[in-house]
Formats: sequence, C-alpha cells, structure tokens
Amino acid sequence: MAAVYDRLLEPMQAGVRSVALEVLPPDPVWAVLDVGCGTGTGLARYAEAGCTVAGVDVSAAMLEKASARLGPGAELHHIEPGPLPFGEDRFDLVVISMVIHEVPAAERVALLREMARVAKPGGRMLVIDFRFGSLRGWKGQALRRLLPVIERLAGHYGEYRDFRASAGAPPLLAAAGLTIEREKIVAGGNLAVYVVS
Repeated sequence: MAAVYDRLLEPMQAGVRSVALEVLPPDPVWAVLDVGCGTGTGLARYAEAGCTVAGVDVSAAMLEKASARLGPGAELHHIEPGPLPFGEDRFDLVVISMVIHEVPAAERVALLREMARVAKPGGRMLVIDFRFGSLRGWKGQALRRLLPVIERLAGHYGEYRDFRASAGAPPLLAAAGLTIEREKIVAGGNLAVYVVS
C-alpha cells in the first residue's frame, strides 16, 4: 500500500484533512502526534504550520515514505499494538485519522486511552473516521455503498463491519472516558471529525 497510497487513497482524504485543520487550526507552539501517520501527509500540514511533529505507524514502509516527506525534524516510530512510545502529558494535539476502524475491536478503547495518556492536560485529540448516521444527498448514499468495497480491497473489512455494527467512534470515545467537544460531519454524512478532550 505504501507505494500507491499517496496516488490512490490520499486524494480521497485530502478534503477531510483540510476540514480538520479548519475545525481545529494548528498553533505553531504545538507538539502534534499522528497515530497511524501513514506516509506523513497529515503531519506535513502541521509541520508547515510550525508545529513539532511525531508519528507512529505499524507499517515500516509507510514510515519510510513519511521520513522522506517530513525530514529529520519529525520523530517517527514503528510500533506494535500496545503502549505508545511516549511519556505522559507530551502532546498538545493527538490526531488519529481513518485508523480506529482498522484496529481490532478488542484494542480500540485501549488505543484511545493511550492517546489520552500522552496528551497534555488541556490538550486535544482529533479523531477522524467513518460515521454511520443519516446521509446527505445522492453523493452520501453513493459513498455509503462504495465504502464496504473499498474496505474489502484494503483488507480490513471485518474490522470495518464491526466498527459499523458498534456505531462507530462515539461509543468507543465514551468507553475510554473521553468527551466529544465538537463534531463536524463531512462526505455526505459518511465521515466525522471529532474534537475530543
């Protein structure tokens, strides 16, 4: 996936990334962590804004692309499921974009708690993922029908199906003891950007 991600999948995510930056504009003094940073396209926007950036991913190939994109100023870690490789209260913003639905169900709440652990007091989390409520217009309906196909091709349809059956991110955030401060619905109702504390 690393070889084709930026060409095939990133264009679909660029719009929601821009919305996320509008919902919670970056501050140059922030330290930002991207959980599941992939090829670094999301972190690049924060680095361009002057933020100190760090990223973690389970794919060494994705991190290689991220390192080439972000340069030596980015702190990048290859991780396995479990604790994040950072101390407590380190980051002003912790971002996770289109990743939670890929995580095995039994590990989702623990990951969100880890994200909260590494966030500073008063810091925020930005959670972007599928939403399964009402839809807007024919584009929303068409995308809803297309998503299962995309998830099958990506190889994590089982996790997506479970994520959908359990109503997406809001119940997981509540189970992790987190509060949604703001929700921005995008992609015709198929995606949501959650500002979380």
